[in-house]
Amino acid sequence: MKETHDLADLQWTLEGYTPYIWLLEWKYGHGFGATERCIDVRPVPAKVPGSVQGALRAAGVIPDWNVGVNSREGEWVENRHWMFRARIPDDWMDAEARFRLECEGLDYAGWVYVNGKEVGEFKGTHVPHTFDLTEHLNAADNELEIIFDLAPRWLGQFGYTSRMKEWKTRFNYTWDWTPRLVQVGIWDDIALVVSRGSEFGTLRCLTDADPVAGEGMLELSAEITEGDGQIVRVSLEKDGAVIRSGEFSVAEFARGINWTGLPVELWWPNLQGEQPLYDVTCVLVDGERVELDRVTRRVGFKHVEWEACEGAPAEADPRVCVVNGRPVFLQGVNFAPLGANFADLTREDYERRLRQYRELGLNLFRINACQFLEREWFYEICDELGLMVWQEFPLTSSGLENWPPEDEESIAGMVRIATSFIERRRHHVSLLFWGGGNEQQGDLEGHKYGMGKPCDLSHPMLKRLGEVAAELDPTRRYIPTSPLGPRAGANPAEFGQGKHWAVHGGAALGTLADAEVYWAADDALFRPEVYCPGASPVALIEKYAGNFATFPATTDNPYWTRLTTWWIDWSRLVAIHGREPTDLAEYVEWSQANQAVMIAGEMKACKRRFPRCGGVLMWSGHDTFPLTINTSLIDFDGNLKPAALAVAEVWKSEAGQ
Repeated sequence: MKETHDLADLQWTLEGYTPYIWLLEWKYGHGFGATERCIDVRPVPAKVPGSVQGALRAAGVIPDWNVGVNSREGEWVENRHWMFRARIPDDWMDAEARFRLECEGLDYAGWVYVNGKEVGEFKGTHVPHTFDLTEHLNAADNELEIIFDLAPRWLGQFGYTSRMKEWKTRFNYTWDWTPRLVQVGIWDDIALVVSRGSEFGTLRCLTDADPVAGEGMLELSAEITEGDGQIVRVSLEKDGAVIRSGEFSVAEFARGINWTGLPVELWWPNLQGEQPLYDVTCVLVDGERVELDRVTRRVGFKHVEWEACEGAPAEADPRVCVVNGRPVFLQGVNFAPLGANFADLTREDYERRLRQYRELGLNLFRINACQFLEREWFYEICDELGLMVWQEFPLTSSGLENWPPEDEESIAGMVRIATSFIERRRHHVSLLFWGGGNEQQGDLEGHKYGMGKPCDLSHPMLKRLGEVAAELDPTRRYIPTSPLGPRAGANPAEFGQGKHWAVHGGAALGTLADAEVYWAADDALFRPEVYCPGASPVALIEKYAGNFATFPATTDNPYWTRLTTWWIDWSRLVAIHGREPTDLAEYVEWSQANQAVMIAGEMKACKRRFPRCGGVLMWSGHDTFPLTINTSLIDFDGNLKPAALAVAEVWKSEAGQ
């Protein structure tokens, strides 16, 4: 039978080198005959999964990047080679077996070595990497080294999208909500698989439901290396009770098993009903009925259709989400990473945050394209809590130019990523739909530069991604980019003309009176990004200030301008109140109160128009970095801002009342 050993349980160390000097030493002798090795950072303990930066901070090599501008003191980390090292237990060895290293997430490029000999190279944050170690392992005394090369120099928020062809998370390079913290490390599960025969290939597991009959549908298939007399045993269970089971030949299972009429309970989004989940188990056995391999999936059953918004132009894409026959207003947030070095996050981190959102009344997250495929446990928790997910592929805007690459090599690279995303997450009932990217657009005259007109399926990259989604996950929707339609943003002068389908932005940076006029006239069919800034609590601002002054909160205070200045609301609030605040506490009270009123008004205006408007998402839900001010509902330490409570009232209301 196949065995899978979680390498997170091993004792890992991390060491840092001037690029390539480690390889020079391995080829020609340690330290060129000296007694000391040429090493910049001597071994420190490391957690796996985990980032290089996280291990260095824990060891006191670099400071806490969350304080002041300490993040700048860690930028040298990008300019070294980093080696994760661990010993493989002798009792895992088996002369009759094959061994492969399975890495779900390596960030970003480098090499795998065993016992000082190269096994292979890797490149790409967004796809898994697998290495056959069989011929490189000894009967005992084996050492595994994973070495990370230098990261690309710049992939940040600003630049040219058509030139961004290194498939690494872009937000780490600086976004308006996090400084430059270019993660290096092992960011997802890593395992040593011991294989002794036939096993399952990639499992295709899709569910759907007939809401009228209240029945479920399940589709399963996988390629298997066939052997004499092998069969696949399949069961669908809930809490140990078998709903349906069956046995199939390897050939039958490869062609696909389709079960219909399953007596199941339907899965509902948060606030709409319960979230029953079921266990699908596929067991491969040989002719002697000895188990060779086992694959399990936790699934739910729902049916989704999309209807046109009331009064929408005939050519507009449908934006009213109908779940199990019931129209549901989509309300939620853009889900930023919980931390800049997401390799260091734990399931418990996600549990706490996602339960906060459920209590607030959210039903949809958008995972922006500047990020990554959220961890398996994120989806598992969303399945349990009724929190739906819009997952984008990693293709995002760059400000100066926002046109996706069109060359065949780039398209092939993104297709590989999209294929991997879909195959790994399509079984999750919380997954609502796929997005090709964020803010991919040209200008209104049709040029590939500028802003204003979103790309569509005529773009070769976005078209190909749609074809992949349709083939691998046919029951789910794909949209090429957000925003989508004739306009990227809403122009009040064009309200009533049917040009605002899914648009970003809104009237959040003026006065309350301005906002009320704007939202009363709004005709957008969907609002994937609305926002209003609000200061973090006084205690948090003071906690992370370091040696910086926390007041005044103006554009000439370097603590308040560490990233961008466009969210700073000082001058606007001074104009509203007719004077400057007396201290930080008064300013924070002003800012948070303004955010609560403004963002609740935006949410309420959209929800009142349902089904003329299909939904609204806030940018963003929470802070990735301890910002003094941001558009978030939840601050970096996990505290709810007053805006979160105001929005919760809207989310839990009927039609925004």
